[in-house]
Amino acid sequence: MSKNNQKDASQESLTYAQAGVDITAGNRAVDLMKSAVKSTFRREVLTDIGGFGGLFALDIKKYAEPVLVSGTDGVGTKLRVAMMMDRHDTIGIDCVAMCVNDILVQGAEPLFFLDYLAVGKLDPEKVASIVGGVAEGCRQAGCALIGGETAEMPGFYADEDYDIAGFTVGVADRAKIVDGSTIAPGDLLIALPSSGIHSNGYSLARKVFFEHAGHNIHTELPQLGKTVGEELLVPTRIYANVVKALLTGANVKGMAHITGGGITENLPRILPEGMRASVELGRWDVPPIFSVIKSLGNVAEAEMLRTFNCGIGYVIVVSPEEVGKVSAILSDLNEKFYTIGVIESIPEDGDKTPEVCYRGELPWA
Repeated sequence: MSKNNQKDASQESLTYAQAGVDITAGNRAVDLMKSAVKSTFRREVLTDIGGFGGLFALDIKKYAEPVLVSGTDGVGTKLRVAMMMDRHDTIGIDCVAMCVNDILVQGAEPLFFLDYLAVGKLDPEKVASIVGGVAEGCRQAGCALIGGETAEMPGFYADEDYDIAGFTVGVADRAKIVDGSTIAPGDLLIALPSSGIHSNGYSLARKVFFEHAGHNIHTELPQLGKTVGEELLVPTRIYANVVKALLTGANVKGMAHITGGGITENLPRILPEGMRASVELGRWDVPPIFSVIKSLGNVAEAEMLRTFNCGIGYVIVVSPEEVGKVSAILSDLNEKFYTIGVIESIPEDGDKTPEVCYRGELPWA
């Protein structure tokens, strides 16, 4: 190249779009998602889309002593399955669910949600589809989507890659916070079924299906009644309506969201010192997806229980006297549930006793 040509190149007027960030596409994405976002607004929302911050007017008159409860999470490597399927309309539900289900545990009402979406190359339709899923999750949870950020990051993510995370804020009356402190021996464990894997254990699930077994997203397995990809993209359940009804009509002592770590790791998080949970493994049906993973990967039962929810997405602890109320509430909601165990005292000589003791065997298909 001649010196003159080098000079011409150095004087070229570069744009942000040439660097890989398309502001026009970003504006179009916002236009496409506006109606979905607005469909989540509650009466307390004071701002429209596009402001620097989301305003939410908390009605403090509803609470004797309001306490804000917050949670944040992402979706994990389930995103890779969405990219493989090129289907992005439900992954936002997972993002909301992982955040909202966590704050429900303490008895909070979800108020609002914010999302953060980072992409390699901004495709307005894809972004609108992802955020549409977030809005659907917010509608299911009863919270408002009052803000978010979409960041186009060329050179950091591949063009087709993206990541999503979220943040939710809820409120609980201080005197009604559910913290597990009153859990006592003899209390019962009431479990609500999951919709599938939810959003945990996907690194193992993908290894089992795609590497170990040699399947792909289009593989149809008779045990599942659908393709591997369709099963792995089933959205995470949001338990907001069920929990709200239970907190209104019964005395709930503790709750656990069964996420990564399964029952083994999550149930102990709400147990007072000196208590353990005795779980009867034969008390609930195991969805086929878990049996398939166990069989294809030759995964030990203990590893399954410590990695996946194995069909139980949420656990509620109540006294035996409250079981009748809980049963009536869940029946009115047509909600399936299982009584899966009981709270026990850890024996005085039980220093090495696990905080979750399993009895029996799961009914693997």
